Amino acid sequence: MIRPTVFVTLGQLTGIILIMHREKSQDTTLGSYIKIHQRPPAFEGSDGLPYTVSTEIETVTDLLRPYVAYLVFPQWASTGLGIIGHLQTRMLFRETTREQAELSISSLELSTVKTLLEEAIASSP
Repeated sequence: MIRPTVFVTLGQLTGIILIMHREKSQDTTLGSYIKIHQRPPAFEGSDGLPYTVSTEIETVTDLLRPYVAYLVFPQWASTGLGIIGHLQTRMLFRETTREQAELSISSLELSTVKTLLEEAIASSP
């Protein structure tokens, strides 16, 4: 955002100095990024390929925490014209309700998501 912050007079030059104020980004988590941008974030992996990310929540037989959440990284062709594969993380969260699982996975920082992508790339065959 640009805000006038100082009114100055220098001889015959009179004007307003505009200073750029960078507001704190509100799209630092996976959930907030998707909410703000209406699309999943994209990353370039260390393998040079483009990836997006999606959240997955499944039910399991654990009666105490029946909902698990993990990430899937669709791997795009270098042209961006189609998905050519995917990678996924281990189960990241085990929760008692679907809502808790959604909240947990959505709260991941984007830097953590990128780290998880790199771990998935490193462990892929």
